[in-house]
Amino acid sequence: MTASGPPFRLLPRTDGDSGFFWTSGADGLLRFLHCDACRTIVHPPAPCCPACLSPDVAPRPVSGRGTVHSFTVNHQQWIPGAEPSVVALVAIEEQPDVRLTTNLVGVGDDEVHIGMPVEVTFEQHEEVYLPLFRPVPGGSR
Repeated sequence: MTASGPPFRLLPRTDGDSGFFWTSGADGLLRFLHCDACRTIVHPPAPCCPACLSPDVAPRPVSGRGTVHSFTVNHQQWIPGAEPSVVALVAIEEQPDVRLTTNLVGVGDDEVHIGMPVEVTFEQHEEVYLPLFRPVPGGSR
């Protein structure tokens, strides 16, 4: 985040199969498709469950908690004046093989570590709510 506001971002489309994912943060909840037949979280969004092939999938909220599975610090200034950012692969608590590539916020790049507990926060750009993650206060759940 810069002093003038959130960084410039290319925004995803909010129509189609993944639209719910990019707009669901409006109420502060992270949502993924869940299979009603086998309870698998389906991400990225697809018209049927990859585990059981059921077409009965629907968006449902998750806790918004996860752990840092991997990360890198991006020092390249793609936009003039941009500060280094932490790009992380976050494993979702409810199903750790579901992972989001996202940015970590509220933490120095020298403080991030694999296994760090994190929680979702959203950065709003028009109707899009980008899921970002920040450290869990106190470092545990």
